[in-house]
Amino acid sequence: MNFTAPAFVLLFPIVLALHWMLPPSRRWVLLLAASLGFYAVGSPQALPLLAGITLGTYAAALGIAKSKTQTAKKLWLTCAAVLCIGCLCLFKYAGIFRTDVPLLLPAGISFYTFQTLSYVIDIYRGRLMPERHPGYYALFVSFFPQLVAGPIERSTALLPQLHAQERRMDSSGWLWMVRGFAKKLLLADTAAVFVDSVYASPADASGPAVLLATLLFAGQIYWDFSGYSDIAVGASALLGVRLSRNFDHPYRADSLRDFWRRWHISLTRWFTDYVYIPLGGSRRGTVRLAVNTMVVFLLSGLWHGAALHFVVWGGVHGALLLLEKALTPCGGKHKARTWTAVCLRHAYTFSLVCIAWVFFRAASVSDALLLLSRLPVDWSLSTLHTTLLSIGIQPVAELVLGALCLHLLPETSSAAPSPRSVLAFCLLALTVVAAWFSTLHTGTTNAFIYFQF
Repeated sequence: MNFTAPAFVLLFPIVLALHWMLPPSRRWVLLLAASLGFYAVGSPQALPLLAGITLGTYAAALGIAKSKTQTAKKLWLTCAAVLCIGCLCLFKYAGIFRTDVPLLLPAGISFYTFQTLSYVIDIYRGRLMPERHPGYYALFVSFFPQLVAGPIERSTALLPQLHAQERRMDSSGWLWMVRGFAKKLLLADTAAVFVDSVYASPADASGPAVLLATLLFAGQIYWDFSGYSDIAVGASALLGVRLSRNFDHPYRADSLRDFWRRWHISLTRWFTDYVYIPLGGSRRGTVRLAVNTMVVFLLSGLWHGAALHFVVWGGVHGALLLLEKALTPCGGKHKARTWTAVCLRHAYTFSLVCIAWVFFRAASVSDALLLLSRLPVDWSLSTLHTTLLSIGIQPVAELVLGALCLHLLPETSSAAPSPRSVLAFCLLALTVVAAWFSTLHTGTTNAFIYFQF
């Protein structure tokens, strides 16, 4: 389900009203029906797969709990892993080997397979007892705000909230949703037009165009993905459920390590807990640490798509992170705090992240290298002027207005909001509504970027 689609915008308020009208013991029925209904609107053909993984991991968790021997528990865990990873590989990576058999990528498969697999692993490790109510477990897997693009929630955090009888609506959810819609409609979709035009013809791009498109893509992917996460957090808060935060101002990072603490936090934690640490983490020497780090980042790149340029993107981040660690004394614990040093660290981190984004956004590794080679080409005042004019006055105005309102908007709601924050919220809400109606009129609604992953 695309949050900007009319079906969601019009039906979510109805679901919200019915949710709080029902007795607490029956709310899970409504939420499960709404989750499956919203999912069916966008991917009806993928419902059997979602149901199969839900039933398979539910049975595996119960099987692990009932098993008396470690061998039996491992067998159940292996079955669950084969089911989740096997389905993910079949639908996401089969095209690498058989281009003559196109498979439609089911929405959200990268997210709910990881979420269900971590649930089974945690039960195998003895960290929690299995959920015995099939309805609540199905809701945990398919909870509509975070089903398609995360965050990847842990069962220990989400299941107790779904069971809770005393949930309360958190009105800050409206703030989160407006912020998310603004990021998507005013910023991400606006930036996408220029970014797409440059990356579609890398051989024709000038240096200023490549630089500007890459900077805008850094903004686009953040506004798009964090916008989705904000809407998911907001919708859940209005239903009385708190989701984990998936972004924490990643472009404020002063190192690549800091960047990955702030970007796609739930995926970073998943790979840390279920790949990096089981491989030995940093406890088995420098060589093993380097190998484990590269494995995690290469898998992260592959998780994003069955293409070499995604793997290269992950490999670039892994290699740069290891280089940064080797060159930073004492793990960066004694960083210089002068204004100049801080600015240089932020600039260095942002620059490396943007260079890596070129491989992520380009259609292939060769296109990415071509775009990077075009960076020093054709720098002149006339080319720079032409590049700036090609964006257009209206898109620039939308970017400036959206960024200004988001800056004025408070991070969270408070008991006594300031007049400035109230004005920013109202202005942003009205602008978002106007932008949404404009997309309906022009038919230019774009799906969230991470829907393809």
